[in-house]
Amino acid sequence: MSESPLSGSDRQPIINGHTRLLGVMGWPVAHTLSPAMQNAALAARGLNYIYVPLPVPPERLPAALSGLPALGFVGVNVTVPYKADVLPYLAELTPIAAAVGAVNTIVVREDGSLLGDNTDGAGFLDDLRAHGIRAGQAEGAGPIRCRRALVIGAGGAARAVAYVLAEAGVEVAVVNRTPERAVALCAAITRALPNARIMAHPFPSALTHLAPEVDLIVNATSLGLHPDTDPLPWDPTVPFSPRHVVYDLIYTCRTPFLALAERQGARAIGGLGMLVYQGARAFERWTGVPAPVEVMASVLKKGKMAYVLSSSPDRR
Repeated sequence: MSESPLSGSDRQPIINGHTRLLGVMGWPVAHTLSPAMQNAALAARGLNYIYVPLPVPPERLPAALSGLPALGFVGVNVTVPYKADVLPYLAELTPIAAAVGAVNTIVVREDGSLLGDNTDGAGFLDDLRAHGIRAGQAEGAGPIRCRRALVIGAGGAARAVAYVLAEAGVEVAVVNRTPERAVALCAAITRALPNARIMAHPFPSALTHLAPEVDLIVNATSLGLHPDTDPLPWDPTVPFSPRHVVYDLIYTCRTPFLALAERQGARAIGGLGMLVYQGARAFERWTGVPAPVEVMASVLKKGKMAYVLSSSPDRR
């Protein structure tokens, strides 16, 4: 790992012939927040890397992936719409990436092969710990303990969250408007984690009896990205309580779902911290250096405001 000479009070890296390459691959990526966050982190650690957006049209995805080793890339993030599409082109997957069927981080290994990982789940748990919440059997992470969780949704983000909660020993209930998708999610996680306590339930009818029994409620759907028009990912006749921690993976706004939970006394947490910590996990995988989480969070908070003003659809 080589060090980068830095200049100026803002610690901007100097790009030279030894600079190593990182990036985020998606279509589109014009408004991605990751380059600002990762480049600030790299500069703060004095590392001679640069992180760039990589807009890749669908027909060029195989060529783009095969070209990463030849171009000297150390790794890339993967965002919409390619988190599942990249799987056939990777030499190996981490257990969580294989179980959830989605990759958000690729590591280019020394032999040129590609390792696919998913840092979303780990980033979610890291943010819970940062808020003083420990999941399942975790020790020493905080005064609030989560033994039972309710996950709303059955997409890639829901799979990652449900996986890490189940792995930690949390009893997980998954609810979805299409029950078959929730069943498939639970089956995939049970295959990967045979001791997982996870079960699918219909949405919204199951909320009445599930909500009073859980400690943590997670919205892992996109409902709330458009707060003026999206329906709630919840039945408003089912009350929240002060014992609930309510987490929304959406980070671009204080969603109506979180606002409702907060009004009823629940602890409400938005998804910005998860975005920071999943990026920090990727940073550490690529560089082997502890991520400067505070720097990354500061940059993302500023970028969040620009995101809201531009109404960008790109979430990574």
